[in-house]
Formats: sequence, C-alpha cells, structure tokens
Amino acid sequence: MTFSIVARDKATGYYGISVASRFFAAGAVVPHLAGQVGAIATQALVSPIYGTEGLSLLRSGVSAQRVIDTVVDRDDGSHSRQIHLIDAKGRAAAFTGDKCIDWCGHLIEDHVTVAGNMLAGPQVIEAAMEAYLTNTNLPFEERLLSAMEAAEAAGGDKRGRQSAALKIVHDEDYPWLDIRADDHAAPLEELRRLHAVAQERYLHFAELMPTRENIHGLLDRTEIDRKIADLEAERKKAGRLSASFATPAS
Repeated sequence: MTFSIVARDKATGYYGISVASRFFAAGAVVPHLAGQVGAIATQALVSPIYGTEGLSLLRSGVSAQRVIDTVVDRDDGSHSRQIHLIDAKGRAAAFTGDKCIDWCGHLIEDHVTVAGNMLAGPQVIEAAMEAYLTNTNLPFEERLLSAMEAAEAAGGDKRGRQSAALKIVHDEDYPWLDIRADDHAAPLEELRRLHAVAQERYLHFAELMPTRENIHGLLDRTEIDRKIADLEAERKKAGRLSASFATPAS
C-alpha cells in the first residue's frame, strides 16, 4: 500500500528517499539511508530488518544486488515484501515479492529506483520516474517531491492517502532533511508546506552542524544569520506588495 522513490544525486552524491502510503507513519519504517553509504526503502509487508541490516551490508562494501540477495534469500516472508536501494557506487537494485498486492512492481534507471504495491496501476511509478528524470533543473529535494506528486496524480495508492515522508542525507549518517506527515488528509501537500518552513531557518542552521570533516561544525553563525535576515526581509516586502494590490473593502 505504498509507493516510494530512492535516488542518489549524481552531482553531489547525496541520497534521498520519499514515500507515500495509505498507512500510518510510513516514514518511520520505510526509509533507511546514510551518507556515503547508500539508501534503502523497505515496504509492502514491511521488514525494517531489510533496512537496518541492509545498511550494515552496504557499509561493508556489498553491492545493492547482493544486499537484496542476502536479505531476501533468508526470509520466508520475502514473497510479500518489496525492497529497492542504491549503494555507494550508485548501483540500483529492486525486488518485488510475487505475493505483493496488485498493482505492484518497480522501475530502475541510472541512480534512481521507484517501487510500489497496492497501486492504481503501473502508471503510478512510471509517472514518478518520468517526473524525476525530466526535472533536472530542480534542487534534489524538489525533484523527489515532484516525482511523488506525479505518482499521486497518476492514481497513487488505490486505497487512498494517509502519510508521506522525505528524508535526505548529505555526507553524514544523520539526515540533512527529515520531514514527515504521519496522519494527514493530504500528506504530500503537507510535505510541501514543511519543506517551505524548513527553508526559512532550519536548512540554514543545518549548515552549522558538525560533519565528519569538521567535528566542530561552523562556530561563526554570522553568515547564517545574514541569510535568515535577508529571507525575512524578502518575505515582508512580498507581504507589503501583496497588501498594496489587495482590493479595498467597500
């Protein structure tokens, strides 16, 4: 009852996963990813072990396909599960169990894979893939959101909507962005709203956080404060312009 996209941004090496489902808090169990390691989505009759142990295998240098072979071959319930992932070298692999509920399936392209089950039809993941591949002018997170919105417009989960999530890692194990709508009438619209809010302050603050290369982080927040102040000034100016064109009350 889920569709998701797993991608590696070729320009930066960053990983991202976005998921939507007629299921509570899909973002809590579907996405598993770590910077410079890879990204895994586990869904259908979800097994979080596919994600946690899959990441351990990726850290040891195992390929995406070998991860699938390992976690699927030892699992008697694999016939009802889906997994798709990308490894540290950008190699993608996917598996859809033969007892996953129709429509179900997956697509793989260069550095991106899309999968879903209990969908309105194959057009759902086809629309997601096309949107991701064609919107190369957009920032990485917006490409992922656009892909999910295209999938929803093509029918999405045939049971309806409930939750959605977007998670992105840069070069660290912790996420650069991690937003979720766990129980919402329009979860993808809520992700768009949360992403807009994150751009106000949070994503600027994220630039200060410690990294593998700089364990201290950025201790001078002058530039970040300037960016936030500039954004606030732009918003106030836009608000004044909107007000000046408002129709006077009669």
